[in-house]
Amino acid sequence: MLNTVIGAGGKWSGRIGRGKLLRFTALEAGANVSLMLFHAHDLTERYNMPDTLKAQYTAHLTTGHTLMSDNGRVLAGIVHDELGWHDPIGGYTTRSLTDDRYGRTTYQDLRNDWLRSGQENFAVELTRHGLGMRDMMPVVNLFSKVYCDENGAMHYVQDHCPAGSSVTLRSEMDVILALSNTPNPLDRRQSYPAVPVRLEVTQAEPVRGDDVCVNHRDENRRAYENTWAYYSLI
Repeated sequence: MLNTVIGAGGKWSGRIGRGKLLRFTALEAGANVSLMLFHAHDLTERYNMPDTLKAQYTAHLTTGHTLMSDNGRVLAGIVHDELGWHDPIGGYTTRSLTDDRYGRTTYQDLRNDWLRSGQENFAVELTRHGLGMRDMMPVVNLFSKVYCDENGAMHYVQDHCPAGSSVTLRSEMDVILALSNTPNPLDRRQSYPAVPVRLEVTQAEPVRGDDVCVNHRDENRRAYENTWAYYSLI
């Protein structure tokens, strides 16, 4: 259905129907892909980080977790994960952070080899779908592990993602997916990480009664029931 590689610093967005598998594979070690999710038919409905974490009693995402919308529905679920930890709290890079950490580059000097920031990539991709800067929101950073210590300081785990690692999401609603293959802002490496990531989209099997995401918590089941009720009326 779709098989594409998002290069280092690259971006991608598209409309994806419900019931699709989205498999992300790190083609080298140390990947980070940031994602945003919106309801394809009502762009005011979108991924809600606080509700997603609060409802599932977690500060990281892995198999069984869902990405919930601000309307209490499920935009996508994580149905398979080889890493056990993806970062929903680290955010995305800005132009000033990118320049400060890796040195200032410009499109005029380096053309497509300039070092892009997550904020710029998302701004471009959101514009393609009628969205803008006011629609910027928290992201999920696939392949990254970020944890907080007892003092609340956030830490990035450097060697969390080996080459070949994969994570698979299943779209539970028709969504707009926006991606930015840019460094995690908490990654302290001084060289711009250059890790291509493959995205494959295929048809998923129907959700069964023993589904790992539906049954992860009671809150997940209620969010799925909200989602199924929404589609039953269309």
